[in-house]
Amino acid sequence: MTQENKDRLLRLLQQHKALGISEQIDFDKFYLYSIITHSTAIEGSTVTEVEAQLLFDEGITSSKRTMLEQQMNLDLKVAYDYGREWIRRHEPITVGWLVLLASKVMARTGSEYHSIGGDFSAAKGELRKLNVTAGTGGKSYMSYQKVPARLAAFCDELNRRRKTIDSTDVAAVYDLSFWAHFELVTIHPWADGNGRTCRLLMNLLQWEFDVLPTKVLKEDKAEYIQALIDTRESEGLNIFLDCMARHHCQHLQADIDQFIRSTSEEGGQKNVEVDRKGGQKTRNAILDMINRNAKVTSTQMAESLGINRSAVSKHLKKLQADGIIRRVGPDKGGHWEVM
Repeated sequence: MTQENKDRLLRLLQQHKALGISEQIDFDKFYLYSIITHSTAIEGSTVTEVEAQLLFDEGITSSKRTMLEQQMNLDLKVAYDYGREWIRRHEPITVGWLVLLASKVMARTGSEYHSIGGDFSAAKGELRKLNVTAGTGGKSYMSYQKVPARLAAFCDELNRRRKTIDSTDVAAVYDLSFWAHFELVTIHPWADGNGRTCRLLMNLLQWEFDVLPTKVLKEDKAEYIQALIDTRESEGLNIFLDCMARHHCQHLQADIDQFIRSTSEEGGQKNVEVDRKGGQKTRNAILDMINRNAKVTSTQMAESLGINRSAVSKHLKKLQADGIIRRVGPDKGGHWEVM
């Protein structure tokens, strides 16, 4: 990804961590449910996040949705649960394991195929034995005869990269996961379920190296698919890497904004009063303003928050003392940096 996207991503991840968003009760569970719901929505499911929660936690189905849509979500939930347990062992990723993963994604909704190349089952995760194209009028993916060897080579390269990556380089971890997604979907090993399985692998690699998983929202679908097409046609991988990084940054910013609104007394940044028990709500709002504009002044902060400048200065000193932010350069002409 470009340096600009890398810097923004790291800055947002730092703020996300500083605010303690991931420490909220059941954050991990609901974040996973959101990933699953949107991944299936990209493939046509209309199940909402609330309906998915009821389905996963209570076993309550929705009369507004088809059984196929709900089975799609149930299958993907099982696949994520299995994959998250498995990836913690850091074992080699093999063709056989990818077949098993795909079988869990397609367990209830996969079809049986009878083609010139032979019979195979999507429900069993078996590799396709027919040729496929990228939608109506789209380019053909590689011949099915080439898939097994290409998939084995992909696994070898992925395992090599997993062993040599610097796990402390967060941007490199994201680039690895985005690369794996693109390579696997380009091979297109299955007749159905490629998108869900590729996004699943991407997220599993992110969990393996302990970074916040990337969501691909249904609202991102058009740009996401176009980035895949443009990357394949131009062979410029950065197109897809930057698209995924931008979306991840947008989603992080939305989470941060929502968190700050939820902890502000009036649901916004205007007229936020100083919390006499530590001022965390006000500091959250200050952090958000710094993240949006590193050159924001204390006077501008005071005006936005509806408090006096001396109160803002106290919060800034507290944030600096806690190692959350630092001042780079002079008071005039310098900027803030989230640590």
